[in-house]
Amino acid sequence: MSKSTQTAVSTQEKIILGLQHVLAMFGATVLVPMLTGLDPAIAILSAGLGTLVFHLCTKGMVPVFLGSSFAFINAIALVLKDEGLGAVKGGIIVAGLIYVLMAGIIKLFGVEKVRSFFPPIVAGPIIMVIGLNLSPTAINNSLFNQGSFDLKYLLVSSIVLITMIVVSIFAKGFFKLVPILIAVAVGYLVSLPLGLVDTAVIADARWFGIENFEQIITLPEFTLSGVLAIAPIALVVFIEHIGDVTTNSAVVGKDFFKEPGVHRTMLGDGLGTLVAGLIGGPANTTYSENTGVLAVTKVYDPAILRIAAVFAIIISMLGKVGAIISCIPTPVMGGISIVLFGMIASVGVRILIEAKLDFSYSRNLLIAAVILVCGIGIESIPVYGNLRLSGLTIAAILGVALNKLLPENI
Repeated sequence: MSKSTQTAVSTQEKIILGLQHVLAMFGATVLVPMLTGLDPAIAILSAGLGTLVFHLCTKGMVPVFLGSSFAFINAIALVLKDEGLGAVKGGIIVAGLIYVLMAGIIKLFGVEKVRSFFPPIVAGPIIMVIGLNLSPTAINNSLFNQGSFDLKYLLVSSIVLITMIVVSIFAKGFFKLVPILIAVAVGYLVSLPLGLVDTAVIADARWFGIENFEQIITLPEFTLSGVLAIAPIALVVFIEHIGDVTTNSAVVGKDFFKEPGVHRTMLGDGLGTLVAGLIGGPANTTYSENTGVLAVTKVYDPAILRIAAVFAIIISMLGKVGAIISCIPTPVMGGISIVLFGMIASVGVRILIEAKLDFSYSRNLLIAAVILVCGIGIESIPVYGNLRLSGLTIAAILGVALNKLLPENI
């Protein structure tokens, strides 16, 4: 792999670049807890700590930032509603342990052997299911206030959506990297005169310290239903991790699969998620938003990502900042979600296109059809007592099985 040209920067510039990486990950990282009911400040803290753990596991060689994973949104929201924060913590901790187990398997058998279970015909439709399953949440948050259509919600979500599209297409330089942040700021300002922001919560918040510290010290509960709802999604996000490391390697011009090794990056991802589970944050994953910053700035120093992690930890400790984030109106997040969730589904489509899969073969049609219909059509299936399997989990199991069982070229 050829070495990319890298831009040399001073220490002061590294600090500024670290702040930029925080901004790049900020919108998506706080969106996940906003949609699941977890605390945004704790999610930011989890991202910062998880990133430092990742860099420790990867010998400080890989310029990656960990942030909240979108793949776990529905499962976390469901378990939090039905069983509480302790069960969510238990499920995320086990998800982190699955990452660690995958790291060991990759080390033992090699990444290609493991990747054979998730070829494009399986990975593409599964990622499409993740995005499409989230689409009702985006629409409900954009249009409906407690189940009733609300014109204020429509106005705000439309302005946010248009802002995000315009910034993504027409903005230049750094602004093009933060369409989420800009759209949230615009939506926030529009919502203030409409009475959609609870300013009393911001006024009452402390300046320093995490507002919901009791959530950090809540003990995890390893319920069977909670673990099976959350943890198996780690098997799906494995493909996302492989893709992100591939992209990061291409941008930087180094083969991180070989050195420090993808087993180490997976281990870092797993331990970062385990830390998040322990303190009550969402599951972590490698962030392509920050890889995009690397591509634009051509500054690949991993130390800058560690600076960003420290900034994230500091921000999480500022109570007023946490309160401002928690008061972001629902339609603002809804407008953002329309794009983000659609983009997740579109990534699945892109995987199929880039793989140049021939859908004139019945094999490809059958695998994709089963994954899409089962993943979207099944909300969950009861197994025993309160134990349920999500449609995504069922679709992933069926997709992997069909890919291994069906003969090639049929």
